[in-house]
Amino acid sequence: MIRTIVRRLLVGFATLFCVYAFTFLMVIVIPGNPFASADRNMPPEVVRALEARYDMDDNGAYFVQFLAGATHLDFGPSFQYKDWTCSQIIAQSLPVSLTLGLLAMLIAVLVGVPVGVYSAVWRDGWFDLSALGFVLIGISLPTFVTGTMLLTVFAVHLKTVPIGGWGTVMHLPLPALALSLPFMAYIARLTRVGMLDALGSDFVRTAVAKGLPKRVVIFKHVFKVAFLPVLSYLGPAAAQAMTGSFVVEKVFSVPGIGQHFVDSALNLDRGLIMSTVLVYAAIVIVFNIAVDTLYSFVDPRIQGSAR
Repeated sequence: MIRTIVRRLLVGFATLFCVYAFTFLMVIVIPGNPFASADRNMPPEVVRALEARYDMDDNGAYFVQFLAGATHLDFGPSFQYKDWTCSQIIAQSLPVSLTLGLLAMLIAVLVGVPVGVYSAVWRDGWFDLSALGFVLIGISLPTFVTGTMLLTVFAVHLKTVPIGGWGTVMHLPLPALALSLPFMAYIARLTRVGMLDALGSDFVRTAVAKGLPKRVVIFKHVFKVAFLPVLSYLGPAAAQAMTGSFVVEKVFSVPGIGQHFVDSALNLDRGLIMSTVLVYAAIVIVFNIAVDTLYSFVDPRIQGSAR
């Protein structure tokens, strides 16, 4: 097990380097210059001096310098935010996105898994049909639509929560719920499909034939097998919830890392672009490794095949 985790960590570091190299290549081929934008109107001499100061005139030197700084979490200065480094910006905004993403995934699991279980147990009933409609709506509607609807109903008309912002407990429910809806729907769908497949298996018929109570068969035998696809989905989903929440952050004015990523791309802030991409990639890699490790504990056959 330890050898497998170490091997996956090494692959993760190699993947992170490839992501960095590809992002750097994309950044340097993008036309434009953060110091020569139309709103700044700087003379060419000043632009060249700034490029030399930040090693932007030598891409090779900048590549090595940024990579060396990233090894100890120093991503250099931001071109967009004066007197701020990229590390300070990420340190301030990343906990916001992590809190929002983790809360959204918690809501998605606590609601999606029971919905999927009961939908499979009472198949073709009113609950199952309602759950299928919920899944269809949750997957189809984009988050900016559901977020705007929730904001209009609960913040504007009912006035039960603040309209937007961050800093108090009351700012959490609406953006977390809006972000969790597509994940919740997909988890409910995966759980339902897994439950239906497991309910038709031979070991379930054997357990029922032995006289085991239905509740024991469902929650002790069927659910354990049905939850494996959900567990595989949780790693990428959790990473996506924490790195792909910039739409929800924009709708609810949440100061997360997603907004800084979008702004850095629009303003050609080279350091902030690469630092946010590296943070996103690291989160995805860590969560995938964590889920793979948990998967091997839930299903010992995975651990055996990994050896």
